[in-house]
Amino acid sequence: MSCAEYILKQPDTDELCRRCGKELETIQHINAACEQLAPTEYVKRHDGLAKIIHQKLAEAAVLIDDKSPYYKYTPASVLENENLKLYWNRSILTDKTIPFIRHDVTFMNKKTKNTFLIDTAAPNTHNLARTIRQTKPVPELANGICAMWKQTKHE
Repeated sequence: MSCAEYILKQPDTDELCRRCGKELETIQHINAACEQLAPTEYVKRHDGLAKIIHQKLAEAAVLIDDKSPYYKYTPASVLENENLKLYWNRSILTDKTIPFIRHDVTFMNKKTKNTFLIDTAAPNTHNLARTIRQTKPVPELANGICAMWKQTKHE
């Protein structure tokens, strides 16, 4: 039984997704697998989650004064004071070609010389294992950051 039958209470003879027409129209497909929704709706959901993290870090570090609701918050590309630096969705340029150089949030403590690369994901249960595999840290990037920004290396 398709979502149209459950939600719209309409009999549906075609159980394929009304957007992509390739897979069965299930909650799992609509939430996290439809290739027609991926470039827009999934990106909005992902960015919404990352914006909340960015805002909370910026507030905790006193990089922003405005306490706007999370759904109205627009992250600045760079927020900085004498101790901390917070990047939003910025690529980290290195002298070598390294995959996955763009993170949702990059948080640097200049005093302790620690940098945190934060990537968010909002997967559904059926693609959770694949998402975990895709979001593993890249040691080459961590090593490059340690060398370029003179950061403390942690294993």
